[in-house]
Amino acid sequence: PAAAAPAAAAAAAPKADAPKAAPTPPKPAPAAAAAAAPSAVPSASERGEERVKMPRMRMAIARNLKAAQETQATLSTFNEVDMSGLMALRKEYKDVFEKTHGAKFGLQSVFFKAAANALLAVPSVNAAITGGEIAFRDYVDIGFAAATPKGLVVPIIRNVESLSILGIERQFAELAGKAKADKIGLADMEGGTFSISNGGVFGSMLGTPMIGSTNQSAIMGLHATKMRPVVMPDGSIQARPVMYVALTYDHRLVDGREAVTFLKMVKDQVETPERLMLEI
Repeated sequence: PAAAAPAAAAAAAPKADAPKAAPTPPKPAPAAAAAAAPSAVPSASERGEERVKMPRMRMAIARNLKAAQETQATLSTFNEVDMSGLMALRKEYKDVFEKTHGAKFGLQSVFFKAAANALLAVPSVNAAITGGEIAFRDYVDIGFAAATPKGLVVPIIRNVESLSILGIERQFAELAGKAKADKIGLADMEGGTFSISNGGVFGSMLGTPMIGSTNQSAIMGLHATKMRPVVMPDGSIQARPVMYVALTYDHRLVDGREAVTFLKMVKDQVETPERLMLEI
C-alpha cells in the first residue's frame, strides 16, 4: 500500500500540454498595397521645356554685365545705417510734403542726395577708366533698377547734385512710371556715373551689388530695414531700425580708404537728415 501511494499521486497529476504551432500572420490586403504604391516617375521623353527668344534689352544688359565683370577688379565694403532719424522725419512730414508738392516723400531719394554729395567729395567713386585715362566728372547721374514687364532696367536720374529731394522724387516717379508702362527708352538709360540697387524692397538683408557698366566704377546696394540691437553712446542697448548698405567698387581706380570714406559719408548724412536738408 505504501508503494501504491506514489503511483496514485502520479496518476492524479495533470499531463503537460503539447507545444502549440506559431500563429500564421495575416496576409496584407492586395488592394490597399496597390493604392499606397507611388506613381511612376515620368521618363525623360515625357518632360518638356519651353524656349522663348531672349529680349534684346536683356541681351544688352547681359553683355554689359559680363563686360564689366571681365574688365573690372571689384571689391565690396559694408556699413550699417540707423534709420531712426530719417523714419521719424518722414513720418512727421510725408503727408504735408505730398499735399504741398503732389509728390511722395520716400526714403530712397534721401540716399540719392546723400550719395551725390559723397560722390562730389570722393571724385574717384564717380569716375571711370577710359583707355589709359581716368575720366573725372563734375556732375552726378545716378541709375536705379526699375521693373518692367520685360525685366529690370536701369533708368538714369541726371544732375542729382543739383536736384532737391523734391526734384529727385519727381524724376524717380516719372522714370519708374515709364518703366512700369513699358515706355522706357534707350535715351532714359544712356550714361550714368553711379548706380543704386535697392534689394530691400524685396526683403533682402544683405548682398553685394554688381557694377553694370564699364562706364562706372561703383554701385551702392540698399537693403531691408530691420529692428536690431544697437549699443548706444551711453552703453545701453536699444532696438533700432537698421539698414545694411554695401558698396561694390572697381579697385583699379578706387582705393579702400576712398570706398569706406564714401559709404561713411552716406551713413552720416542719412542718420542726420536735417543736416542733409540744410546742406551743412
